[in-house]
Amino acid sequence: MNVKLDICQGVNAELAGNIAKIALAIPAKKNPFTFESYAALRDWFLNVKYNDEIHAVVWLPTEGNFSSGGDVNDIIGPLTTMSMKELLSFTRMTGDLVKAMIGSGKPIIAAVDGICAGAGAIVAMASDLRVGTFSSKTAFLFNRVGLAGCDMGACAMLPRIIGQGRASELLYTGRSMSGEEGLSWGFFNQLAESKALEEVAMSLALRIAQGPRFANMMTKTMLAQEWSMSLDQAIEAEAQAQAICMQGQDFKRAFEAFVSREKPIFEGD
Repeated sequence: MNVKLDICQGVNAELAGNIAKIALAIPAKKNPFTFESYAALRDWFLNVKYNDEIHAVVWLPTEGNFSSGGDVNDIIGPLTTMSMKELLSFTRMTGDLVKAMIGSGKPIIAAVDGICAGAGAIVAMASDLRVGTFSSKTAFLFNRVGLAGCDMGACAMLPRIIGQGRASELLYTGRSMSGEEGLSWGFFNQLAESKALEEVAMSLALRIAQGPRFANMMTKTMLAQEWSMSLDQAIEAEAQAQAICMQGQDFKRAFEAFVSREKPIFEGD
């Protein structure tokens, strides 16, 4: 039985077993972000790192679209009247959502269908894995509204995923990236038919969630922290991380299961 999670208005969320399913849910506007949902999702991801009941997160579309980005009336209009200090508070808040996702310790899978634009594209980018569809259209469209492409970490993260030249093209032009392009460029891990998207994403999340959860958290931590490390620093950090994991019971369970020719059952300690 799924349990409803209360994040805020305009966001549907529930816990299916140990997997949290979240989705922006204003389908008439193709599921935009609002000031409220930015802040609420930032706070939710900050807190989810302490929730042992949640083993993975799947970010889903609603009624065929992932997200159209910032709401034109709720966000874009008011931004044009704000002071520099107010604008900086807003852009820091949106960036804090990405930082909270990265620091959550939980593997995040974005299931992208239909429109995935602006902040929606950023959220997909900031997820650990992405499943797209043949109908998905991902656009980092900040340039098209008179803004720089350097929003919420895009200039740092997108080139690492799809390469500098491809990222530059998307950020300078704001054009949509098709599902097929996203797959061939490495943005999407796989494509699914729209009707099967949630099933495919949940199956992937379940496979990850059944793995060694503490070790998965450590993998996510290292993937983020090693961006700014030299190779020597990264190797040393991984030596320490792996030694910590070797003290865990899941490591012993895996060994005992191997010896017994059984599948290990991980408990996250």
